Amino acid sequence: MSSGRGYADELFDLTDRVVLVTGGSRGLGREMAFAAAKCGADVVIASRKYDACVATAEEISAATGRAALPYQVHVGHWDELDGLVDAAYDRFGKVDVLINNAGLSPLYESLTSVTEKLFDVVVNLNLKGPFRLSALIGERMVADGGGSIINVSSTGSLRPGPHELPYAAAKAGLNALTEGLAKAYGPTVRVNTLMPGPFLTDISKAWDIPAVEQGAQAFALKRLGQPAEIIGAALFLASDASSYTSGSILRVDGGIP
Repeated sequence: MSSGRGYADELFDLTDRVVLVTGGSRGLGREMAFAAAKCGADVVIASRKYDACVATAEEISAATGRAALPYQVHVGHWDELDGLVDAAYDRFGKVDVLINNAGLSPLYESLTSVTEKLFDVVVNLNLKGPFRLSALIGERMVADGGGSIINVSSTGSLRPGPHELPYAAAKAGLNALTEGLAKAYGPTVRVNTLMPGPFLTDISKAWDIPAVEQGAQAFALKRLGQPAEIIGAALFLASDASSYTSGSILRVDGGIP
């Protein structure tokens, strides 16, 4: 008797897996956490604002029936990450997928106006934190027999603009981290970079939208991304559909030239 599940359902199945998403309470992180739960995963929603984590976790549980653990953490603070990892393993006993999604790209008036504090905050959140979290969870994944780490980078890491240099440099470091971690934790743990272009999330409210949309006319798809359009690529890297993909960069950017 047919179970009613199609081939694609089985390929992208995350039933009873545990997915930890940093920056999971809003934007692309929220989209990825919801998608993982819809594919059968329990999720850990980690971000700096606890109320937002709780609200997202409750929405996910109500919509999918899966367990969702909210956890307040600043990924840029190295000493807070052990607590996040311990909380995830205490609750679920494992982490199958780590999505290093938390990021920050503050605006600044000029390169000389960039303070050391701003630079350090950007590097700490976008690079140092993901390194430490990947190390803590990656070793446990190896001990448990496998897993997937997804580092969420940015097309700015390949085409840095003067308005985002600290962020672009940190994300370029994240790309390098992906390749090194893939070698460190292979062959059982896969590590890949998910590289979004400009998406219309809550962060985009600070953009000069007409100017950004004009710039997008140079893209192959001639538009900005909608948040849900990150889901397919994220599920590919999280699931067994990408079982022979590691150390790679998957661009989801509408075809930036």
